[in-house]
Amino acid sequence: MIEVRQARYFVAVAEELHFGRAAERLTMSQPPLSQAILQLERQLGTSLLTRSSRSVLLTDAGKLFLDECRLLVQASERAEEVAARAKSGRAGTLRLGSVTSAFDGLLPDVLDRFRSAWPAVELEVSEIDTHHGRDRLLRRELDVAIIRQPGFDKGLRSVPLRRDRFVLALPGTHAKATDQRPADLAQFRDDSWIWLPRAISPDYHDEMVAACRQAGFSPQAKHFANSIQSQLAMVGCGLGVTLVPLSSLGARRGVVALELSQRVDLVELSLVSRAGTSETIADHFIECARVAADGG
Repeated sequence: MIEVRQARYFVAVAEELHFGRAAERLTMSQPPLSQAILQLERQLGTSLLTRSSRSVLLTDAGKLFLDECRLLVQASERAEEVAARAKSGRAGTLRLGSVTSAFDGLLPDVLDRFRSAWPAVELEVSEIDTHHGRDRLLRRELDVAIIRQPGFDKGLRSVPLRRDRFVLALPGTHAKATDQRPADLAQFRDDSWIWLPRAISPDYHDEMVAACRQAGFSPQAKHFANSIQSQLAMVGCGLGVTLVPLSSLGARRGVVALELSQRVDLVELSLVSRAGTSETIADHFIECARVAADGG
C-alpha cells in the first residue's frame, strides 16, 4: 500500500523533474529522496522515471501514477483540514435533542444563529422528553439537549435558558373563550381535559398534575395526546381544555389561551451537555443559545 508520504515525494519529483529542486521543495536532503523513489519503484515493480545525467523524465507508468498520487495527496490534505476544522468547532456534526415546546419558542432563533455562524456543521435534531434527554447525553447519543432540568445530574452541566409558565388552552367555542381576565383554573375542573400520559413525558405530566392539585382538584382526563402539539390540535378540534407551556402556543386555529390567575411556572428550560469534556461544537451551540435566550 502506498503511503501519503511516498505519494508526496513522487509528486514533487515528477513536477520538478529534478531531484535537487524537489528535495528543496520538500525541505529535505537529496539522497534520502532518491532512495525513497527507488524504494517506491521496487515496491511497485516498475520504473516511474527515466534518469540520465542531464534529465529526469516520467515513464508512461509514471505519468499515470502521478495522477493517482495527486489525488491521494489532495485527499490527505482535505482530511487534515476537516480534522482541524472539527477540532476548532468549524465542522463536524452536532446531535441535538429538544423538548417539544422549544421548537416553537427558543430553538428557531438559536438554530438561525448557529447555522449562520457555523455553516459547515451538520445538525442532527431529535424531539425528546426531559428524562430521555438526560439518559441519551450520558450514553453519548446526544451532544446537547434542551430540556426542563429539575435538578443536578452527575456528569452533566446545565446552562439555564428560559423559565416558562403554564397557560390554559381552550377551544374558541368555549363559553369562557372571550374572557379577558386571568382564568381561575378551578373553574375548569368539570371540563373534559386533554391529557398527556405519564409514560409519554413523566416530568411534564407531573407538572400538569401539580398545577391542578394546587388549584384544588384532579382533572377529568378524557382525551389523551402524545405530545404538546397533539394536545393543542385536539383543543382546536373542540375536544376539551388543557395546560400547555406559553412558549408552545404560537397562532393556532380554534385555540384560545388564557393566563392563569395564579401563575404556575414550569421547571426552567436549560441547555444540558456532558461535563468534564471539551466539545468545541457543543460549546459554540451553547453560546448561540445563551445569546438567543438573553434576547441578543
